[in-house]
Amino acid sequence: MERHVRAWMRAEVAQDTDIALLVAISDAPVGEETLSVLVDGDEHPVTETRDRFGSRLHLINGLPGGTVEIVYDARGVGPATAPRTDEADAVLHLRPSRYCEVDEFARIAEEVVGDLEGVEALDAVVEWVSKHLDYVPGSSTITDSARTTYMSRQGVCRDFAHLTATLLRAAGIPARCSSVYAPGLSPMDFHLVVEAQIDGQWLVVDSTHLAPRASMVRIATGQDAADTAFMTTLTGNVTLTGIQVTALVDPELPKERWSERLELR
Repeated sequence: MERHVRAWMRAEVAQDTDIALLVAISDAPVGEETLSVLVDGDEHPVTETRDRFGSRLHLINGLPGGTVEIVYDARGVGPATAPRTDEADAVLHLRPSRYCEVDEFARIAEEVVGDLEGVEALDAVVEWVSKHLDYVPGSSTITDSARTTYMSRQGVCRDFAHLTATLLRAAGIPARCSSVYAPGLSPMDFHLVVEAQIDGQWLVVDSTHLAPRASMVRIATGQDAADTAFMTTLTGNVTLTGIQVTALVDPELPKERWSERLELR
């Protein structure tokens, strides 16, 4: 199975704007890969580094005022190696974070999980979130967290992921969020899923059930959406005026079996 992913963005920026991008796939092998930044048609330099979670971060500094067009394209994307686990990750991903108020969900997690442990507890959380939330495009904002999502019972992928990760952490299961390219997703966009650390593996789950997990490609990983935003304005001003995400798989989209234990590859 090979994937082809592409992200196109257009924005109006002020003079001397600096931005950071998380759009490149993290560690999967790639046949061909390009990232171009054009300012009023002229190529602008990009610097690549890694963030604290190992995601590929691209820095674009000193943009002149004008129209910026960003195009990322990766073809022939193969399977990545299995995600690494260690004790430090387990500690970090049990903690509360900006969008995951873990300490407020202990009682709720106990009601959802009961005496279940391991993959059975993971399944119980995913099933509860899937059944109790409605997927409603445009129903939430960047300030919404697991708390507000639990109250409203609706949201988009980031809201499903935040509530899933929060309940898992509150139940004692390390959980992190990962942005992905998701072939088969409709409507197509960047997608956010959850990885839970169980028995030495990072098992990927998606409470939205909107795309098959086997063909997803990791972009960035962190505690929540604050660590995986596809664009961050560091200085200056950015007005996003257009975005299009594409994710295809060859030879065909895999069938999803939600009871299957999968790692993000």
